[in-house]
Amino acid sequence: MNTRALLLTACLAASVALAGCRQDMHDQPKYKAQAGSDFFADQRAGRPLVAGTVARGFLRDDKLAYTGKVNGQPTGVFPEPVTEAMVRRGRERYDIFCAPCHSRTGWGDGLIVRRGYRRPTSFHDERMRTMPVGHFYHVMTNGFGAMPDYAQQIPPQDRWAIAAYIRALQRSHQGTLADVPAAERARLEAEPVR
Repeated sequence: MNTRALLLTACLAASVALAGCRQDMHDQPKYKAQAGSDFFADQRAGRPLVAGTVARGFLRDDKLAYTGKVNGQPTGVFPEPVTEAMVRRGRERYDIFCAPCHSRTGWGDGLIVRRGYRRPTSFHDERMRTMPVGHFYHVMTNGFGAMPDYAQQIPPQDRWAIAAYIRALQRSHQGTLADVPAAERARLEAEPVR
């Protein structure tokens, strides 16, 4: 093939390739947010959600797990078994989100309170110890008094884990040496009191 034929073939290939690059690709017909439309009867380009549509992962069909209530009242049971891992996760989340006000021990004298914020009720008060566990979940979800809701910051599973940890805090305050397993009790009795 001579040079002239090769050059002509290259020009032909380039013109075919460039014919596909048109400005129409950039100027496609589309609706912009909040724009009007003559196509739809309600004159809105943005379409409302289809009734009953639920985003994937947000069905929330377990009322106990997502409200902390049964028949409109705070529940006294957890939606899943409380495990050591759950309590550990609850402690981690509690230390992050709750301890600034409630303190790490649950007395309600956290660092924020020491700097002038309204003092929350101690988790060790009799009223709080007898409160159903669903109450703690509900308050974390919806807020109460000066406490804001934490529904956006803390996922539902972590709210239950925090509630489990609050119960562990309450139990630890009321615990006695007789509650400690025998093997651990001997070790504790041998340690000097500080």
